[in-house]
Amino acid sequence: MSHANESVWREARERLQALDAAWQDPSKRHDGVASCRAWMAAQTGLPRLAALARLLTPGLSRRQFWSVLVPVEREIARSKVTDVEILDADLSAGATPTAPRLPLTVVADSLRSAFNLGGLFRTAECFGVSEVVLCGYTPLPTQPQAARAALGAESLVRWRYVEDLRQALAGLKADGVRLVALETVAGAQDLAEAAWTFPCALVLGNERFGLDAEVVSLCDDVVRIPLYGCKNSLNVVSAFAVAAHVIRQRFSAQAG
Repeated sequence: MSHANESVWREARERLQALDAAWQDPSKRHDGVASCRAWMAAQTGLPRLAALARLLTPGLSRRQFWSVLVPVEREIARSKVTDVEILDADLSAGATPTAPRLPLTVVADSLRSAFNLGGLFRTAECFGVSEVVLCGYTPLPTQPQAARAALGAESLVRWRYVEDLRQALAGLKADGVRLVALETVAGAQDLAEAAWTFPCALVLGNERFGLDAEVVSLCDDVVRIPLYGCKNSLNVVSAFAVAAHVIRQRFSAQAG
């Protein structure tokens, strides 16, 4: 991508993110949609961006709007799956895993990458997770890129979509599920030292922004993965894999 084209994509992202932040204000939403549509349509040197402008129609839903925002964000930060062609030693078709299902729900809020979503489903299936709840602008596992990365795991793990994260958390809590945020914030407990009780839900945030403070406050516990290098975070799928391993071990020990 040339520097000039990258600058245009970045401006498109900034305009769309500003609109997303102001979405709850009907007046700002109406004016913002019209403004973004006109500006993007004028970028005739980038046909893909101009084509996305046609989706910004009056009265579109927020999820329809995210179908414009997410491709723009991906254009700026592309990622590739490097292991989708590996040979797997899977169980034969129709075989049933012998280990009991892990009473863990994974809640993923506004994951940007379809490849990360596919990796999350693969990891969830490997550890026997009970359910995956997708929120915000997280892509659905039926999306081709997500399905390609999931290697079929998307058909083996129960999942559902709830647009509003807070609504999803409230529903889980009402069902007696303990909510645990995985986030690097002050006061977060080492996930290996936490007192895991079941059923529970592990709440994962956006790749760049994580979980906001309000969402963290809605959870019963906050855990973190101790890190020892210069960087303070892991890829969301890597972090989930570490956490799922610890949670699975704790559950197995309690089950005796």
